[in-house]
Amino acid sequence: MLLRSLERMYRHDATSGILLMLFTLIALYTANSALAPYYQDMLGATGTVTINGVGIEKPIILWINDGLMAVFFFLIGLELKKELLEGKLKHIRDVILPGAAAIGGMALPAAIFAYFNWNSPETLNGWAIPAATDIAFALGVLALVGTRAPAALKVFLLTLAILDDIGAILIIALFYTAKLDVTYLLLGTIPLAIMFVLNRLKIHRIAPIILLGIVLWVLVLKSGVHATLAGVVTAFFVPLYDRWGKSPLHSLEHALTPYVYFFIVPVFALANAGVVFDGLSIADLANPLPMGIILGLFAGKLAGVFGMTWLMVRLGAARLPHEVNWYHIFGVAGLAGIGFTMSLFIGGLSFGDPGLMNQVRVGVLAGSTMSGMVGFTALMLASRQRNTKAVAAE
Repeated sequence: MLLRSLERMYRHDATSGILLMLFTLIALYTANSALAPYYQDMLGATGTVTINGVGIEKPIILWINDGLMAVFFFLIGLELKKELLEGKLKHIRDVILPGAAAIGGMALPAAIFAYFNWNSPETLNGWAIPAATDIAFALGVLALVGTRAPAALKVFLLTLAILDDIGAILIIALFYTAKLDVTYLLLGTIPLAIMFVLNRLKIHRIAPIILLGIVLWVLVLKSGVHATLAGVVTAFFVPLYDRWGKSPLHSLEHALTPYVYFFIVPVFALANAGVVFDGLSIADLANPLPMGIILGLFAGKLAGVFGMTWLMVRLGAARLPHEVNWYHIFGVAGLAGIGFTMSLFIGGLSFGDPGLMNQVRVGVLAGSTMSGMVGFTALMLASRQRNTKAVAAE
């Protein structure tokens, strides 16, 4: 009975989001308690992997952000390939409405952030922080609404979040790349070429591709391009189907998902969500950096997603999904403002200064919390309206 209950909890969409909230609270408590020095020492401790004196030396927090998060992006890459070849992104007609919503939900938050930080070159580099959506958190909050939300609404939100991830990956690749070392990039074409051949041969065993992906990760890290992108690239070389008709991609995605959402993402939250409240005041929220993030996530995502959806429907370019009304769209637009994981990740790429990163954490936590509350409330009101109409019709 206990095992069955645990399995149901594990399979529930809300579980990963609740776990993420729990680890966020643990990080906040630890960073502001007597344990804070140990917390900071742990994250700053150096981990080294060397062979004959040549290797990689990084603090633990960067092993998490560059290493473990590469696995997170690897899973995103697997999901993107699956959706592009046989899922929600296969047919262009299914992408038009959530695609337009995703564009509006990235462009407007970035513009709002830039407006507040235009005269601050030190912080303007963080313009992409409020442009991201956290899939786990957003789907987790939607799952709390339960069956009262139409099934098509989850598909809309999931497609929106996937397209949002594509945009975030492109932004990281184009705008958050350090000084390039062309030699390492050229060396990276060797594992790429081998993975291409293995994919064309439709191999069943994926261990060779994983090992080549690790080599690619090291070379990309050394090149100056952010190493997590190696995870996305490697995923696209995992065969969707092998020569016997089985799916290595599906099997790997299924096996990897619990490790990512029940270990890697919570560990990332534990390492990155530790806002230090000492010395902070309500007035500090008005600083350009946190204010740009808060309004970008809360107002920018809400207006961008809802506005572009309304415009596409108004122009006749698309229709609302089955049984979905404008209250539902408003609620989803709110959930899209839960940036958290991706926003904190991009914040880490933008700023190395601990003081600025603390402001980023404050902005991301405040903006994501406000967005989640508004999104959840709107969806609950939408479900009540839907139920009232259903009763009236009877």
